[in-house]
Amino acid sequence: MNWLRIPTSVKQFTRQIVYVPKHKPPNHEDFEVLKDFLSKHKNILILTGAGISTESGIPDYRSEEVGLYARSNHKPIQYQEFVKYPKVRQRYWARNFVGWPRFSAVQPNATHLAIRELEKMGKVTSIVTQNVDRLHQKAGSENVIELHGSGYIVKCLKCPYEISREELQVQLLKNNSYMESNFTMIRPDGDVELPREQVDKFRSPLCPKCEGPLKPDIVFFGDNVPKQRVDQVRSAVSSSDAVFVLGSSLTVYSSYRIILQARDEHKNIALLNIGPTRADDIIQIKVSTKCGDILPELCNSLKKNLS
Repeated sequence: MNWLRIPTSVKQFTRQIVYVPKHKPPNHEDFEVLKDFLSKHKNILILTGAGISTESGIPDYRSEEVGLYARSNHKPIQYQEFVKYPKVRQRYWARNFVGWPRFSAVQPNATHLAIRELEKMGKVTSIVTQNVDRLHQKAGSENVIELHGSGYIVKCLKCPYEISREELQVQLLKNNSYMESNFTMIRPDGDVELPREQVDKFRSPLCPKCEGPLKPDIVFFGDNVPKQRVDQVRSAVSSSDAVFVLGSSLTVYSSYRIILQARDEHKNIALLNIGPTRADDIIQIKVSTKCGDILPELCNSLKKNLS
């Protein structure tokens, strides 16, 4: 099997799965409220979460009935466990290795493309994303701050060595050519469920410089967002005149504090997300519907007004 390609059977299976939770279609009032918000502001910071990638076939963690927690008893990898225990790293890398062809093949959807259009119109000055899937960059977006890092970069925990995830996949294949692809669900960080016998045989990657353990450049649960990135986000919020949240419940504090800062700086805040969020009681505008059902039409309407 060519591990640099996604098997057709997996593509077909993915198209049959629905990761977007139940929702009501947008109404006229929703459209007009968000159109007015976007029309008024010229320096909008967009904050995106896993809810915008569900439309591309990547599940989120918390959505009712369709999120990863609702579909399985999966617990995300903990930073301290990854650092301390070789067996935990072995399990993570085995799953990530098998899931990578599928994860890296995912393409941006209408929401990512609409955000790019807002950039082109000069409405959006920066995008802060909690996602590690690089779908914003695939859509052409330029000023993207990856709050929780990226699954496309791998770093050594003991020295400055780093390697692209694509290059590492080739090396992992050489050492683990026996591995089989047989899974039903990709996870938000790109790993999949595997039988124990496959995990136990897997040869984990080590740094070629110091033989230290390698870790994807992702902020795992229990880890902290690097201070330099926190400061970068804080500056981006201050430079904006409004914040637009797309597809995030804001449960994780690293994203919620962006809203707290925006509120304290008296920025206008709009939130487009299916279901409740942590910030519902402190924001001005909340629309509960699927991002892809309303954002592209909003872009088209703004374009007509500008032409």
